[in-house]
Amino acid sequence: AAAPAAPAPSPAPAAKPAADVQGTKVESPLPGVIKSVSIKPGDKVQENQVIITLEAMKMENEICAECSGTILSVNVTVGQSVMEGQVLAVIGQ
Repeated sequence: AAAPAAPAPSPAPAAKPAADVQGTKVESPLPGVIKSVSIKPGDKVQENQVIITLEAMKMENEICAECSGTILSVNVTVGQSVMEGQVLAVIGQ
């Protein structure tokens, strides 16, 4: 009886990928290439602060924090190609 009880709780936490961190997800508005990342986990940001620069269609697009808070995760690196809707970062309150 003890053996089946131990594996049951394990799959729930393991099934959550890092992108499922609770907080406000900052998503890419369009496909492109990451040109700069000016944040790291733990940084405090203000609403509308530029956190990532994305090049799309030969134009640089500034991606801003959607709310004030603390950066919980940064899911991209400079030079990485991203798709529309991809989570770039997560901001916690």
